[in-house]
Order: sequence, then C-alpha cells, then structure tokens
Amino acid sequence: MMKLYEFEGRELFRRYGIPVNNYVVVRSAEEARRAAEALGGRTVVKAQVLVAGRGKAGGVKVAENVEEAVMLAGKMLRSEIKGERVESLVVTEYTEVVKELYLGIIVDRFKRAPVVIASAEGGVEIEELARTSPGHVLKTEVNPLLGLADYQVRKIISFMKLDQKLAQQAAAILRGLYRLFVENDCELAEINPLVITPDNRLVALDSKIIVDDNALFRRGEFSRPESGTGLEAEARRLGFAAVELDGDIGIIGNGAGLTMATMDMVKLKGGSPANFLDVGGGASEDVVEKAARLLLTHPRVKVVFVNILGGITRCDEVARGLVSAYKSVGAGKKIVVRMMGTNEEEGKRILIENGIYPLDSMEEAAAKAAELAR
Repeated sequence: MMKLYEFEGRELFRRYGIPVNNYVVVRSAEEARRAAEALGGRTVVKAQVLVAGRGKAGGVKVAENVEEAVMLAGKMLRSEIKGERVESLVVTEYTEVVKELYLGIIVDRFKRAPVVIASAEGGVEIEELARTSPGHVLKTEVNPLLGLADYQVRKIISFMKLDQKLAQQAAAILRGLYRLFVENDCELAEINPLVITPDNRLVALDSKIIVDDNALFRRGEFSRPESGTGLEAEARRLGFAAVELDGDIGIIGNGAGLTMATMDMVKLKGGSPANFLDVGGGASEDVVEKAARLLLTHPRVKVVFVNILGGITRCDEVARGLVSAYKSVGAGKKIVVRMMGTNEEEGKRILIENGIYPLDSMEEAAAKAAELAR
C-alpha cells in the first residue's frame, strides 16, 4: 500500500470538487513566512509525514501570527516524528469550526467491496468510535459493479443529520470522494475531519489516502524515489513490506496473513505492536539478518517477536540470520522466537546454542513478548 502525503490528498480533493481550505506547501522557514503572510497570519502548520498520530506527536500546531508560523516551521523541518524526518510542511489558513464530521471509504476484503463509513463525529479514531459507540457510525457497502447509488447517498447524508444546504454539499462531496476512490485505485480515502464552518459550509481539513501498490504501475503521478529515514522507507529500500504502529513490540513474520495474525495475538495477550515486517517466503539468512537488525535498532522497540512458519523458508536459515543480527546489534533488546516447519530442529538448536530459547506456540510466544515489553 502506498500512503499519500496530506498535500497530495488535498490536491486530489480539489481535483474531485471536494472543498479544502487554502494552503501552501513549504520546505523552509522563509517559505513558511511568505505562506503565513499570504494566508492572513493565523495559520496551522502541519508536518508532512507518513505516520499515524502526527498531531499527538507535535506535528500539527496553530500559529497565532506570522512570526510564530516561522518559529514552528523552523522547529518542525528536519526534525523527526515517530522516526520519519520532516522534509516539508503544509501551512493552511486557520478555519473556525462549528462541528466535525467523518467521511471515508475503505476496501472491505471480507465483503470484497468498497464500504462508505460516515459519522456525525469527526476528528476521532473512527475504529474506536465504532467499537464504543457503534450507533454513531454508519457503514454502507457499495456494489463495485453498480457504483454508489443515489438512495445510498441519501441514506448516508440523512445519517449525518445536516440541514438542506449542507446536505447538498455533503452529497456532492461523497460522490466526489467515491469517484476519487475508484479512479485512483485506493484502498482508503478519508476526510477527517470534514468540518462545518460558521458560515455554513463544509470544508475538508485533512486527507488520508492510501493507494493499492499493485496498481502503481498505472499511477505514475504517485511514484516517488525511496527516501526518508522512517522504518517503512528503510524497509522498502531493503525490499520488505513494513508498517509502523504505535507500540513497543516489533513483529517479524513470513507472509502477510501470519504477520497480521501475530499482531492480533500480541494485542490479545496485552502487548502493543510497534510495527510489523513481512520477510516473505523463502527468506535467506541475509534477508532475515537485515530485517531483524532493522527492528532491533528501532528506538521504540523493546522486544522483537519473530514468528516463522517454515515451508519454503528454512528455520535454520532464519535462526542464523537472527543470531547474526542479535550479536551485531548488541543493543540489549529482547527477542522472542516461535518457529516451526522445515529444518525446525536445526533452527532451534542454533538459537539455543546462542542463548535464544524458542517457544513452541504462537500464543505462548505472544504472551512472553507482551510480558517482556512491560
């Protein structure tokens, strides 16, 4: 999956008729000064990074005047947010907000269809809101062959409880968002928050767009040279699929399904994944060594949990790679291993001889990783 920066999402919003507030992309404090002057002084300075929770990490700040915008830009640029270096900022005009809403579209892999998610409560973690207050979130499955039907638009807009003027705007925004989602091969297209302004307009204040990387060959406009210092960028350079999260347990698996299941098990046992990395099938000693080194040197990872099912992948190769990384990094971090399959006994022997004691079940290993991370 390929995440777009907020400014890239904003450009798509404009292209599809979704209103955004005025903004300028800047890459220096001097550019921030000119942007703040043009936008009226009071602005919002937003770091452009591809990690979740940038606001809580200090990546979104309100500047009361031009000088404060310059000061904030100077602090944010070239800093790191959750391991990702900030190379650019979006400076937006400050927008007064009467109410926040949520509107998003995802691919539901179980239903094999796009699902529109709407809520009259924006600016929140929509997954958490759906769990704690399911009545506040409406999910609408769309037949991909028929597209978004008019009756579905009416149902969604009615759920958001808007007056007539806003309802017409919201319907146009929803149709634009759905076209954007389909025509750009998106896995996710989200407006959060979609706000109501004091003069009764709807404005998208933030964008989150994820494009299916299997379709990038026809989305040349989104391609970019691999750069940055974050885990995901570094993993891409090394040929791995990795996703950065917020916890403190690094997870390595072989295969997307096993890796996702491992992450779920860690959560079930009370742990919190910091990231997950898929080394793929048939990973050699060298590949495993690079993957393990990447997570063992991650500043937020306390424990690395390696869960391998050896088919094409040989457990002895995995063990040698882990031992090599563990010895070379020497960072004093803990490593928990569960492996089974091809050359399992040899792999376990190698680990044990080097002071790493593998566990037999995923449940047991996940519980151990969660315990060690506390």
